Amino acid sequence: MLKSRKYYAVLLLLLVLVIALPFMRSRKKFVTNSGVVWTTEYHITYEARGDLNDSIQQVLATIDQSASAFNKQSLVSAINEGRSDVADRLFKVMYTKALEVNKASDGLYDPTVMPLVNAWGFGYKNGQLPTKEQIDSILAFVGIGHTRLDGLRIVKDDPRVQFDFSSIAKGLACDEVAAMLVRNGATNYMVEIGGEVVARGVNERGEPWRVSVDLPVPDNEKGAVHSNAVVLCLDSLAVATSGSYRKFKEVDGKKVSHIVNPTTGSSETSSLLSVSIVAPDCMSADAWSTACMAMGLGKTQAMMEKNNALGVMTISTDDDGNFVVWSNKRFADLVK
Repeated sequence: MLKSRKYYAVLLLLLVLVIALPFMRSRKKFVTNSGVVWTTEYHITYEARGDLNDSIQQVLATIDQSASAFNKQSLVSAINEGRSDVADRLFKVMYTKALEVNKASDGLYDPTVMPLVNAWGFGYKNGQLPTKEQIDSILAFVGIGHTRLDGLRIVKDDPRVQFDFSSIAKGLACDEVAAMLVRNGATNYMVEIGGEVVARGVNERGEPWRVSVDLPVPDNEKGAVHSNAVVLCLDSLAVATSGSYRKFKEVDGKKVSHIVNPTTGSSETSSLLSVSIVAPDCMSADAWSTACMAMGLGKTQAMMEKNNALGVMTISTDDDGNFVVWSNKRFADLVK
């Protein structure tokens, strides 16, 4: 009788192991995928049952095919060149968000700024500095108000209107990769593409994700030096930073910024060096950081001081060249 019991006990143990083995093999683990996309580095860490790099690459390729004005085969290039007037899902998402931020910022965020960006030599054309007459002629067809979305059809009132979603595409990419991770069962992840970040849950040590925001320290050789301004604790939030210190050129000893005001056509130069935005999604953070750079220090602080939906930090310089850091309460509450 005793031997019989032992036999059944061993048999039961083997049965349990056979049933449990597939689950043991597929248990979640933290994985990190890194690479380069759109000439910038990305680092994506997540907890999942396998390596999702192939899915990440598919998401990035899909966004490139929809949103990149530097990809001549992309949808936005086809729309800019008049070869198509039909949007896809991603284009519609970007257009809708851009229209929202455009209205809220009094037109200072505008995705149709591409011709002005090109005129200042920061787009896919490497032009010379534009004259006032050239700027005025371009302003005649810059403005999202020259366009509308009719279902999935993009309607322009001037065929020269061109879209530039560079200031929103990386944020969208972070959101789309995050959504893919969630569909594959990930509840803990951090997605960083070119400094734009979305994070949820905890890291491998079981601690909240901590994200560093750089001081805007320029470097003649590298373009910027990474030096921490603050560290944020993020969970189900995103952060994006825009600045005039990373992308600029000098003409006759004068610094020319890539931040172009879509209402005046001018390259914006001011004491405001960078703006960091915390938002529920990275696309909104990306768009608003660009909008605030065009808005300038005073208007940004006045608009965002009591904003509970967005966290905002500005870094500017005083008359002596010293850094001046300001943030609203929403942002300050996330600083660790």
